[in-house]
Amino acid sequence: MAALLPELRGFARFLARDASQADDLVQDTVVRALAAIGQYRPGTNLRAWLFTIQRNAFYEQIRRHRTEQRLLAGRVAAEEVVAPHVEHRAEVEELQRLLWKLPALLREALVLVGAQEMSMEEAAAVCGVPVGTMKARVSRARAQLATLGAAGAGAGP
Repeated sequence: MAALLPELRGFARFLARDASQADDLVQDTVVRALAAIGQYRPGTNLRAWLFTIQRNAFYEQIRRHRTEQRLLAGRVAAEEVVAPHVEHRAEVEELQRLLWKLPALLREALVLVGAQEMSMEEAAAVCGVPVGTMKARVSRARAQLATLGAAGAGAGP
């Protein structure tokens, strides 16, 4: 499990878009995995099992956050959320900008297969979809990224 921590952190960074939240998500994933270790079947894909736990934990946090925001909206003025300033090369910033223009399901598929180097089968298992669905999502994500990139390249400063 420890050997997979860098991969879990990388996927968490793509999900959370914030280093601190990503670290919390990885910690939550490990705690949940250790608590449910009896449910893991030896010989199965540990990586896919952990990524599934992480993905589910992330979406649970999103649902919890939305509920909290809805409850607080009536009492407190919402604060503007600002993405943290990150200094990267222009190409990395552009790719990140384009990735976040993709729909969540397509972005998730592309990150699992591209950035996390999972097989289509592993990514499909993490997302709980058939392999064909994962292949279609990755293909659509790549096509949309190419279209967005081409549209952005034609735009002037």
